[in-house]
Amino acid sequence: MAGEEDVIYTSVVFKVKNKLQPRVKKEEEETVYDEVKVHSEANEKTSIKSIKEEEIVYDELKTDSEKSDNTLDINVLLPDKNEEDRRRWYQQVAWCFGTLFVSVVLGVIAVCIYFLVRPKSVDIEWDQLKSNQTTLLNENYNLTNLNNKLTSDFNNLRKDHDNLTIQFESLVKDFTVTESMVANLTEINQKLESERRNLTEQIQNLEIRQNISHAQWAIDAYCPKENNGRTCKSCQEGWLPSQSSCYAINNAESLQRKTWEDARKDCRAKVSDLVVVSDEIEKGFVTEKSWGSSGTRGYWIGLKAEDKKWKWIDGSELTNHSWIPQPENDNQCVISLEKQGWKSVQCNENQQWICEKEALSV
Repeated sequence: MAGEEDVIYTSVVFKVKNKLQPRVKKEEEETVYDEVKVHSEANEKTSIKSIKEEEIVYDELKTDSEKSDNTLDINVLLPDKNEEDRRRWYQQVAWCFGTLFVSVVLGVIAVCIYFLVRPKSVDIEWDQLKSNQTTLLNENYNLTNLNNKLTSDFNNLRKDHDNLTIQFESLVKDFTVTESMVANLTEINQKLESERRNLTEQIQNLEIRQNISHAQWAIDAYCPKENNGRTCKSCQEGWLPSQSSCYAINNAESLQRKTWEDARKDCRAKVSDLVVVSDEIEKGFVTEKSWGSSGTRGYWIGLKAEDKKWKWIDGSELTNHSWIPQPENDNQCVISLEKQGWKSVQCNENQQWICEKEALSV
């Protein structure tokens, strides 16, 4: 009876009513197994036969239990294992997020505590850093402006350098051209120098010939032949001697009279010039020889107005202002009038004239 009760009890225990609770049933089964085992051990002394039957029943029970476990492991425990894995994965994710959240909260709290309890030296250091930053920004701004200015100056210098390079190249070309011109001019100068020497020789020869001709003319003029002989005079024929000079009185007719400049040219052609009066004696002689003059018609002498002063043709100034008043303006020349002294007239008027040259010493 005991063995049958155990079998019936065991049958009730291994009946699976709910597949979602296999592990709970298994524990109950194990508990019942222990109880059965204890109960069997208590009745062990009663009958060996009962023990054997119990062992047989136990073996059958154990075999059936193993078969049931295998069936449960295949049909029921596989879904529970997947669900357990998902639950563990969710737990791990939740643990990670929780840890991260706690870390963030702790970090925020630490930062807040740091800023609340930080020492004053940190504020001072912060202010110093801000001041240094402002200074560095200003220096950076100044350096940027300086860099821009230097860049502009560099660009200007580069342009100047390019311009100077162009000018230098142009000057080199000009220098080359100039050197060529200098070489040509040197050659031309050498030719001109040779021609100058030739012309100088020719001029010297002409001067010698002219001097000879002039000497011959002077001999003929001052010492004309008379009765197969020569008689020399201090002035040539047609000239009036006075002291150490000879005078030519050109009392030309109205149509042959000349301006002051033309009269002087005529005197130079005669190897003389307009008369220059040096003293009262000579002044009296010139006035006396101013034949047929009166009013504004007289004889040109070598006195002309320059810078509102009377100057002789040799460049000296008139010293005796009693002879004629100072001129009021330039372009005034002096004529000599017989018995009337001197008078100022326009230099472009046509007048007669008196030439003067040195007398020959005999």
